[in-house]
Amino acid sequence: MSEARASADAVRGGARVSAIYRYPLKTFSPERLERVSLLPGGTIPFDRAYAIENGPGRFDPEAPRHLPKVTFLTLMRDERVASLETRFDAASETLTILRAGKQVARGQLSTKLGRSMIEQFLSAYLKSELRGPPRVVTAPGHSFSDGVAKCLHIVCRASLAELERAAGRIVDPLRFRPNLVIDGLAPWSEFALVGKRFKVGGVTLEGLERTVRCAATNVDPATGARDMAIPALIERTWGHADFGIYATVVTAGDIVEGDPVTV
Repeated sequence: MSEARASADAVRGGARVSAIYRYPLKTFSPERLERVSLLPGGTIPFDRAYAIENGPGRFDPEAPRHLPKVTFLTLMRDERVASLETRFDAASETLTILRAGKQVARGQLSTKLGRSMIEQFLSAYLKSELRGPPRVVTAPGHSFSDGVAKCLHIVCRASLAELERAAGRIVDPLRFRPNLVIDGLAPWSEFALVGKRFKVGGVTLEGLERTVRCAATNVDPATGARDMAIPALIERTWGHADFGIYATVVTAGDIVEGDPVTV
């Protein structure tokens, strides 16, 4: 099916949420969730609530603002991060870093000492990639998303299948850092949701914009290997570099894995 035809199709019955993810520390490991509670204009709680500033500080927690993603550690430039596994305990805001299954650092990110423990490890592990001492940054209510607006990122399984056919290989959806993975949509029909309101479980979302992909998607999130050229492949095959969409939360409610998606 062509993108033009798919974009004209309505979302059909049977579309459902197949996975929910958040990324408590920007660029690091995803956390899969069974259920999330959302508020209007917000993100999934703790999604990108923390980030690692790479070098001299620009982020001011007293006056938080959106900064370019290159301000922080990112898979686009720092693919060795993918060789680390992180686990986040939301109740205590404690981050554990593992390498090859073994704990190498642990710290409570809500405390200066805990942040220092994480910073010390990353300073040694990523020494050659850093522009200066790494710094764990956060601010109440701030999300270190790549975009200015607080939103959710949505990826369609059928579009991923089209990409896999073009690539001739399996493509991990986590390359695209989705918050929601949706099954049952026609390929590329998620683009038709931009500018429209739609229901996901008990929440109304509104499509904000298509997601322009960058070189971070070229990195295998499981190994850290830079083994694909995804933006170039999408551009060559479909004439753009977009994959997935951003959507804003319009009404409060819960989303549970398996929930229906309807327009």
